[in-house]
Amino acid sequence: MTKTITIKNRIIGEGHPAYIIAEMSANHAGDINLAKQIIRKAKECGADCIKIQTYTPDTMTIDCDNEYFAIKGGTWDGENLYNLYSKAYTPWEWQAELKAEAEKVGIDFFSTPFDKTSVDFLESIGVEFYKIASFELVDIPLIKYVASKGKPMIISTGMGSFEEIKDAVDAVHSMGNHNVALLKCSSAYPAVPDDMSESFDVPVGLSDHSLGSISAVTAVAMGACIVEKHFCLSREIKNPDSSFSMEPEEFKKMVEDIRTAERAKGIVSYECSKSESVSYLHRRSLFAVKDIKKGEMITKENVKAIRPGQGLKPKYYYEILGRTACVDIKYGTPMSFDLLSK
Repeated sequence: MTKTITIKNRIIGEGHPAYIIAEMSANHAGDINLAKQIIRKAKECGADCIKIQTYTPDTMTIDCDNEYFAIKGGTWDGENLYNLYSKAYTPWEWQAELKAEAEKVGIDFFSTPFDKTSVDFLESIGVEFYKIASFELVDIPLIKYVASKGKPMIISTGMGSFEEIKDAVDAVHSMGNHNVALLKCSSAYPAVPDDMSESFDVPVGLSDHSLGSISAVTAVAMGACIVEKHFCLSREIKNPDSSFSMEPEEFKKMVEDIRTAERAKGIVSYECSKSESVSYLHRRSLFAVKDIKKGEMITKENVKAIRPGQGLKPKYYYEILGRTACVDIKYGTPMSFDLLSK
């Protein structure tokens, strides 16, 4: 059976609802107020978590414009690495404030660090779990350093071979940290292979850079436990990530479709739905079925498990037999411990 991980109070893994991450990345476009709006809107759209990235241009590369530092092909064709990171990074002086905003609206907050200094900074502001990006999958010293903090980790595996993924997972385990999940990183139709989950005994999810929700919904139907999608307020707000980020209505529809797919699969949830909370009243519970005087003993004759459900659970029946009433208990009263002697 596939292992689960726990992020804060949330269990992630087979048999539990998918954990949905809204990746902000560069979609704040250099405006902290826009970043806060993204956090609030992500919560409204059903995201479980907002993720940022913690780096500076200088922690990622050097300011050099020779051919080695020019991007060739893809979304950022012709861009210089240093200039790209200068446009895309989230200023560190914002990040504690963004974390506080996330906590205020009730959405989880975490980040992707790219070097030890960013890990130390995130530790200083109290980040509770971490993401390792696909490009850092082979940075074993960084992975070990993050793992040494003893916090949950989600690792993207884009481009990774089996051996590279194994090295990364082993690095986490070597630090005594077993709270790790893997994301298959894909910009096309998803593959969430069973063998990844089975081989590494971890929950597996999808980090998806494609537009639309079919990849994410299909991945969940195939067993993905985590979905990560880039999220923006509008693709008209141009930035390095806007072209492949989901707008709010798209993201909200994706979340709804994922939850529908989970219901179709019969995902186990131990949380009480609104309709179930009404039904609780029709369960059996312990009631006084006779008047019981103060000092009188509780017996099989004066207390029974009957409907409705406002009394003690029936599992306490044998625990209260033989105890005495500390007050007069009228016929038809739901039983509670404060009616009984210690």
